[in-house]
Amino acid sequence: MRTLASELKPLAGTADVPQVYADANLPWGAVGQMRRELRWDVLFVLEHPELRRAADREHFVRARELGRTLITLDRDFADGRRFPPALSPGIVICSVPDEAALHRLLRYVDRAILRAPGVADPPLAGQTIALTLDVLSATGRTRSDRRRPPR
Repeated sequence: MRTLASELKPLAGTADVPQVYADANLPWGAVGQMRRELRWDVLFVLEHPELRRAADREHFVRARELGRTLITLDRDFADGRRFPPALSPGIVICSVPDEAALHRLLRYVDRAILRAPGVADPPLAGQTIALTLDVLSATGRTRSDRRRPPR
C-alpha cells in the first residue's frame, strides 16, 4: 500500500541539506525561515490535509519513517515513554516566548546542530533535545550581539 511516507521518501534531498518535519504548532513565518534563510528541506504538516489533525504519535512515526528531524514547540514530545528517542531520527523541542525568539533559536539549531562539523545523518538520531533561549546566552549569541550602527 502506498503511503505519504513511501511517496515522499524518494524525494528526500541530499545529506548536506537538513531534512526536517515541522509540527503543526510552528508558525508559518518560522517554516518560511527554515526554507528560505536556512535552506532546510521542510515537510510542514499544515500543508498536508491528511496530517493537519493527526495525533502527536502519528507525527512521531511519520518523522521516523521519513528520516526527518522533528521540530516542534510541543513539550509532550519530551515524554520518552510515549516518544522513545531511540526510535526517532531526532526531536528538537523549542521553548520560546515569541516568534522572533524562535527565529534566533532556529539559526542556532542550524549552525550548532544540523550543520555542525562531522554531524551524522540524521544529526540527532536517537535523541530528543529541548532548547530555550538560554542556549544562546551560553554560546555568547544573544539579541544584543546584533551589529549596531557606529555612534
